[in-house]
Amino acid sequence: MVNPSRRLSRRQVLFTGLATVAGLTLQLAGSISLAPAQAQTAPGKPETTSVDLGFIALTDAAPLIIAKEKGFFAKEGMTGVELKKQTSWAVTRDNLELGGSRGGIDGAHILSPMPYLLTTGAISKSKKPVPMAILARLNTQGQGISASKNFLDAKLQIKASGLKKVVAKKNSTGDKFKAAVTFPGGTHDLWMRYWLAANGVDPNKDADLVVIPPPQMVANMQSGTMDVFCVGEPWNERLVNKKLGYTVAQTGELWKQHPEKAFSMRADWVKKNPNATLRLLKAVQQAQKWADNPSNTKELATILAQDKYVKATVEDLLPRLQGNVDYGDGRNVKNSPYKMLFFANNASFPYKSHDTWFVTEDIRWGYLPKGTNIKALVNQVNRSDLWRAAAKANGYKEIPSSDSRGVETFFDGVKFNPANPKAYLDSLKIKALK
Repeated sequence: MVNPSRRLSRRQVLFTGLATVAGLTLQLAGSISLAPAQAQTAPGKPETTSVDLGFIALTDAAPLIIAKEKGFFAKEGMTGVELKKQTSWAVTRDNLELGGSRGGIDGAHILSPMPYLLTTGAISKSKKPVPMAILARLNTQGQGISASKNFLDAKLQIKASGLKKVVAKKNSTGDKFKAAVTFPGGTHDLWMRYWLAANGVDPNKDADLVVIPPPQMVANMQSGTMDVFCVGEPWNERLVNKKLGYTVAQTGELWKQHPEKAFSMRADWVKKNPNATLRLLKAVQQAQKWADNPSNTKELATILAQDKYVKATVEDLLPRLQGNVDYGDGRNVKNSPYKMLFFANNASFPYKSHDTWFVTEDIRWGYLPKGTNIKALVNQVNRSDLWRAAAKANGYKEIPSSDSRGVETFFDGVKFNPANPKAYLDSLKIKALK
């Protein structure tokens, strides 16, 4: 059940470290260089063959898991890669701050905004910057917003004109409408906030947002301690299979082919081990292509289902990997355009334009101060140059030439121009700038 101390108060989520963040980019320049390295056509001998990488029990950890299980890491000379299961995103954060040399981890399957929040020091326990590098996007789409079966009659969907009434009715009982997310300022927090706000509900005033680790979402819904949640698969599918609730929307309905998780490493590890970094990245890209191949989907679900990885049934994992979605409210979709992608349609490429939205949205909700230099921060963390070098070394031809996917459009018609994030922020009615 939800621990009341884990509810997202404004004071808790801001972690008291934001006052120093506005000058982040200048501070980082003196602490560690994140300037793009000279691209290599092929990595040389790895400086180390070992590294500890973290992951959470989610379907979108697949690229790291497959890179290990199918031998892609080993093929690239990275024979000592260890995958360490993390119990929550907070644990991932703490272990990245520790680093491998102090018993933590040096890289992870991670919510895409987290490397930015770590780099600024906004979420680190020490309140000091923990410079990170985003090397690849692990997937696009494949998450869900789910509701308790108690709200089946409300027929909530991505466009939910009745949501305000549903929330108001619940709040009138003295038990505030509860929405669970996986980490403050992370992707699921942002999808939930966007959906609520776009449907007229102020997430700061009208709802009580609580943090729950992904694998615990269904149990908390069963205990009646939340009304809606946003999480990655297979937990939305499991909720439906257990008849405890229904899928309101696939997150691809909110923003088609939206970026989701990232493969991120500590920047000091990348700097110290450039060849090993490229070899890891090559292996992850190869694993992503393998995972996208429909002929491998059943085997992928079987691998992920193991207790050491997702610890779920194949029945929880396979349908939505195939794009078959039973929403649990009578809607059934085959070959959904919103299924999880790992490499196809440039899903693996870390567009800076996408990270610009994540940073902007974290500013919108007060996780980062409005004085943050968005462009400088994205350029420091996002290593699309290394992605391109690894893809070239892999012999891939589908390499985006631009760091921008252009103007993005959300389900409510709002557009985000990455060249002008201020205009986007100014246009939003519901926000909590700091």
